[in-house]
Amino acid sequence: MVLGKVKSLTISFDCLNDSNIPVYSSGDTVSGKVSLDVTGEIRVKSLKIHARGHAKVRWTESRNAGSNTAYTQNYTEEVEYFNHKDVLLGHERGKLFAYSFTVCRHFSGKRHISASSWFIPFSCNVLLFLQSPQAGTKEKTLCCWFCTSGPISLSAKIERKGYTPGESIQIFAEIENCSSRVVVPKAAIYQTQAFYAKGKMKEVKQLVANLRGESLSSGKTETWNGKQLKIPPVSPSILDCSIIRVEYSLMVYVDIPGAMDLFLNLPLVIGTIPLHPFGSRTSSVSSQCSMNMNWLGLTLPERPE
Repeated sequence: MVLGKVKSLTISFDCLNDSNIPVYSSGDTVSGKVSLDVTGEIRVKSLKIHARGHAKVRWTESRNAGSNTAYTQNYTEEVEYFNHKDVLLGHERGKLFAYSFTVCRHFSGKRHISASSWFIPFSCNVLLFLQSPQAGTKEKTLCCWFCTSGPISLSAKIERKGYTPGESIQIFAEIENCSSRVVVPKAAIYQTQAFYAKGKMKEVKQLVANLRGESLSSGKTETWNGKQLKIPPVSPSILDCSIIRVEYSLMVYVDIPGAMDLFLNLPLVIGTIPLHPFGSRTSSVSSQCSMNMNWLGLTLPERPE
């Protein structure tokens, strides 16, 4: 008896949204079909589908044990969000095998699953959080031995907290230099990655975008009326995973030669879909709350311990 061969094996999703993208939230039912195309009769023990969602971190650190002895310490941690297996049954050639399972409701934070990113649909509270303006004011007085110069003051504001890659942050700032030095106002976006394992934390901070203002001599003031800093292609914020955290901040600062910089840190949240999809900056919060959009996964959590 000549047995057949498998020509193709494909998996399809029953999408829940109009954009036909397989994105699911906590509590949703993931369903679809597995298509098996064969040329003839084949013998199989079983046909299974396995769905798993997890996060994993790993890094190494070199340690000294004395007497010129060194060793490498490994740090690893993993969090499993769901693990589901289905045995698909069927006997006919070229048959479609249906599958279905529910994304668990009890992992930390409301995560969504897709092929490449995590999402949650925003609530009105989250929308208000992301649309809230961020602002700050600081002042610094320079001292040199027994001489004290006038203060350097910095005030800065951005219109909201939530942005997406490709958008530009409009920075409103006023910098007043009453010192005797020439200073330079600047702004920068920083990404901070934090990894947690075995009670240890590894943190990496990197610059992703920056701009420079005009030099300010003594007695001068500079005003930024919506100076734009574009967000480059970056990964979204991760705020509710117990072992991985990705945060962003906008630093508006005054570069002071021979002294510590005067700076303001304004927190940012980077998502995947703009808060203003139709370019309207005047839409009411109530109307936007009724829209079925997907935004970044966050439930305003605390930092991991």
